[in-house]
Amino acid sequence: MAVARVTEIIASSPKSFDDAVKKGVERANKTLQNVKGAWIKDQNVIIQDGNIKEYRVDLKVTFVLK
Repeated sequence: MAVARVTEIIASSPKSFDDAVKKGVERANKTLQNVKGAWIKDQNVIIQDGNIKEYRVDLKVTFVLK
């Protein structure tokens, strides 16, 4: 029987939501072991001078404890 833990992270990108998710998962893998999944809890944009400056995602990352 496995025991999993969920942690919440916020990642951002100037390109897209997809890129923000990719960066968040890559960063989680550097710190956490046995990352098994992630889901997007929320997403939003930062607007400056009428243009999108940054895409942000709030991710819930699941990893299995050993």
